[in-house]
Amino acid sequence: MTQDELKQAVGQAAVDRLLPHLDDQSIIGVGTGSTANCFIDALAKHKLAFDGAVASSEATAERLKSHGIAVYELNSVGHLDFYVDGADESNEHLELIKGGGAALTREKIVAAVAKTFICIADESKLVPVLGAFPLPVEVIPMARSHVAREIVKLGGDPVYREGCVTDNGNVILDIYNLSIVNPQQLESDLNAIVGVVCNGLFAARPADVLLLGTKDGVKTLERS
Repeated sequence: MTQDELKQAVGQAAVDRLLPHLDDQSIIGVGTGSTANCFIDALAKHKLAFDGAVASSEATAERLKSHGIAVYELNSVGHLDFYVDGADESNEHLELIKGGGAALTREKIVAAVAKTFICIADESKLVPVLGAFPLPVEVIPMARSHVAREIVKLGGDPVYREGCVTDNGNVILDIYNLSIVNPQQLESDLNAIVGVVCNGLFAARPADVLLLGTKDGVKTLERS
């Protein structure tokens, strides 16, 4: 199977997992990126089975609306039973690196609200140690140089993602050359730097379920 076919398979698998739990009042949190788009496209075939969605980015909101799915602001929603999103990397504990699409802050907020976070990814995203994929950090623009210097003190090599402005009006620093053996600690250390809005480690709130597309079909990993 090609990588696109694996993404489509896990998108469909996520829909199949959700459907028995949905009713006409259900609102689903939806992530950002190519794998999340496959989920949206599969979900759209069942748009009458639920009320609507909360989007983690403007791009996701537009894709949902293009399928006729109602999009709600998170502040108007009492709770979310499910959040479905992709990942740039996952370890065996379902701790993730996210933010390749620069939507990490809104993704992390929606994930924090959801009762169950379902991550969908192809098998190339499962790694023994996080960090081969550069770790994104969303930063207030005026703090970019200060935050970069503090990241260097933590052992990372920050690179400014030129031409990228987040939906929140901020910039992204991508941290290279990290071997993240303690994701929760690094997530906390990065968040403590003045000027950091959010970082792409989802370790304090990891995924609950990982649907992993493989050549042998979709495998399910659940956090103990």
